[in-house]
Amino acid sequence: MNVTRTPLDGLLVVEPACFHDERGFFLETYRDERYAAAGIGERFVQDNHSRSSHGILRGLHFRVGKPQAQLVTVVRGHIFDVCVDLRRGSPTFGRWFGVELSDDRPQQLYMAPGFAHGFCVLSDWADVHYKVTERYDPNDASGLRWNDPDVGIQWPIASPRLAPRDAAYPLLRELTASQLPQLRPLT
Repeated sequence: MNVTRTPLDGLLVVEPACFHDERGFFLETYRDERYAAAGIGERFVQDNHSRSSHGILRGLHFRVGKPQAQLVTVVRGHIFDVCVDLRRGSPTFGRWFGVELSDDRPQQLYMAPGFAHGFCVLSDWADVHYKVTERYDPNDASGLRWNDPDVGIQWPIASPRLAPRDAAYPLLRELTASQLPQLRPLT
């Protein structure tokens, strides 16, 4: 397993060992002790799976009261995955990082609690699987506008299709401190 640190502390690109032969491939998408040795020691409590068609943009979603770590894997298709550091007190607050993830090259994106997360679909369809450290709570769900000019994400699609809720999220400058997650020390 290869782990690459990004410019944002708490955000890692993970490349699990993948074994290919004439039948296809095999890889472990998660093994607790291996990920703990790489610095990902959280207890994941829920797995989610989404399927989206080309041009869909989901996000940018985050949680305030109980921020969650996530481990994102593309099972089928090709996406541009983005995280924005929303942790109050973080030296990289408001900065974003994006990476293309696909089923052609098994990689994962790990994000510590306190990042906003979103992705857009570049293939005809994409199945995205993500492990999370907090159960879904609709009362703690929040979001950041996908095209916030102050954040400046360089999405690879010009006119994505969005859910009405995602399109209506506020800009970062419109969020108060109480509407943002607090920076927590990384373990």
